[in-house]
Amino acid sequence: MNYSDLVLKDEEKIVFALRSLYRKYGYKQYKVSSFEEYDLYMRNKNFLVSENILSFTDTDGRLMALKPDITISIVKNTKDTEGMQKFCYNENVYRVTEHSYGFKEIMQTGLECIGPIDMYSMCEVIILAAKSLEIISNKYILDISHLGIISGLIDEYITDSAVKKDIYKCVGEKNTHSLKEICDKNGIDEKFFQNLSLLINIYLPLPEAVKKLETMEMNSTIRSAFEELCQISQILTLYGLDENIFVDFSMVNDMSYYNGVIFQGFIENLPASILSGGRYDNLVQKMGKKAGAIGFAVYLDLLEKLFPSKDSYDTDVLLLYKDSDDPAAVAQAAKMLMSVGNTVRVEKKNTGEIKYKQLIAIKDRGIEILESND
Repeated sequence: MNYSDLVLKDEEKIVFALRSLYRKYGYKQYKVSSFEEYDLYMRNKNFLVSENILSFTDTDGRLMALKPDITISIVKNTKDTEGMQKFCYNENVYRVTEHSYGFKEIMQTGLECIGPIDMYSMCEVIILAAKSLEIISNKYILDISHLGIISGLIDEYITDSAVKKDIYKCVGEKNTHSLKEICDKNGIDEKFFQNLSLLINIYLPLPEAVKKLETMEMNSTIRSAFEELCQISQILTLYGLDENIFVDFSMVNDMSYYNGVIFQGFIENLPASILSGGRYDNLVQKMGKKAGAIGFAVYLDLLEKLFPSKDSYDTDVLLLYKDSDDPAAVAQAAKMLMSVGNTVRVEKKNTGEIKYKQLIAIKDRGIEILESND
């Protein structure tokens, strides 16, 4: 029997499996400080999952923050280099989420690929995102979008920033009714409405979505993004992952930080995305770095809902002994019970405060099962 199977919870096994996966692809373990200057996060608050930041004043008077995000810290501390920098992490973040009340310490794992991002490195990250979900559950979906397709269409027809904001809101909500009203009110070409409505309503496996998009009229920006999706589809099919990858153009992250491919991962029986990521060249460049970047995070706090505690016992065996018992005999009995896979707690008396599967006592001729709750 594998010792780790006895002592590790399901979610802990997943953390080790994810770390092993990322290391297999050459991602270096990265350790970040528990806190950064508060201003770092305030300057990039739109990139954060939540704008709520837990802050404190350091001994030197600086306003500091317990880190609500890993990516920003990694980018800040990354040096400009011509080569690719690949990092993975397993860190705690401190923030309020839509599925928690008040601030919560959350274990988060993920990876970042920073440097001259090309098609392979982009696909590698998407493959690792899919494989990460697969480790958690074989019943998963990875939704993918390409902001170049949506922005390429919107920028071709719309120049007013306020109108753009309203249209992006409609896209995120899949609200074609309000989109039609905005187009009519602003005299926007009917062709724009038809094309954007087509994109909003696509929710298909990646290879099927690519085929559906082939008939769409494309400008150079859309064509470039479409060709990237085609190559991604080809490589994911090669890895046998295409059936679990769906296209959803209603995903529209903050354009001032994200560009290109973005994605979210979902697991059966979880109401929210457990994985989120994408290309964020704009964030890296905003922070003064000359590089591209793509990565993702897995929100491990959600695993508590996926793997509720199966065991309400404190120990498998509560082993009782008396003052008159030979300590060596007690140790031998505990060792024997542990050798067959039990957790064993040794006590002089049963106070009723310890939950156990079996109550066993040391006797002159060995051990005796007094009670069994199996």
